[in-house]
Amino acid sequence: MTAGAPRADGGGAAPGSGSGDGLRTPSGRPGSTPLLACPRPRRADAEDNRARIIETASATLTGSPGATLQSIAKAAGVGQGTMYRHFPNREALLLAVFRADVDALVDAAPRLLAEHAPVDALRLWLDRLAVYGHGRHAASQAVAAAARGSRFCPPVAGALEQVLAACAAAGRLRPGTHADEVLLLVSFLWQADGEPVGRESTARMLSIVIDGLCATAGADARG
Repeated sequence: MTAGAPRADGGGAAPGSGSGDGLRTPSGRPGSTPLLACPRPRRADAEDNRARIIETASATLTGSPGATLQSIAKAAGVGQGTMYRHFPNREALLLAVFRADVDALVDAAPRLLAEHAPVDALRLWLDRLAVYGHGRHAASQAVAAAARGSRFCPPVAGALEQVLAACAAAGRLRPGTHADEVLLLVSFLWQADGEPVGRESTARMLSIVIDGLCATAGADARG
């Protein structure tokens, strides 16, 4: 039987009956564009929504670091459901908006280790973390969100773990030290009210932290 020829029993597919080739245009009339093509524009719309949210958030957070997800969604012209599908919490949005800042912090770890002794690399990496704490308020919130725990940004904890491993291999680190614990220890970089502490105080406190992390190892070596 020739393709498309009527069936002998007269049971040819009627337009809109759902039989035959089953491909109909969104209007319900036979055509070359199947309904199966509809999800593709929806995916494109989702990407457009995400990009618009990030662009709006970047502009909004620059002038108003405490802006809520709801206010950003409204400014971006999307519903709250759309916002939360893309960014389930504030930290996720901050990390997306200021991803370059977080990536720079992560990328610094291997470079510092290549150029400096392990303990010096640790000090310089933590100094860089402190610089972000004193930078743009919203950007510092993003790095703080990453530093609060690896559940938000595993690469940050991984970068610090790389530096700590080098210190341990050189016999310069307190045994059993882990990146998540150190990140929690240096959380003083962001005060409870969100304002960064003074630069001089930060430098002194970071020195105390590093001396503490290396104290036991140094004492064991001398013994």
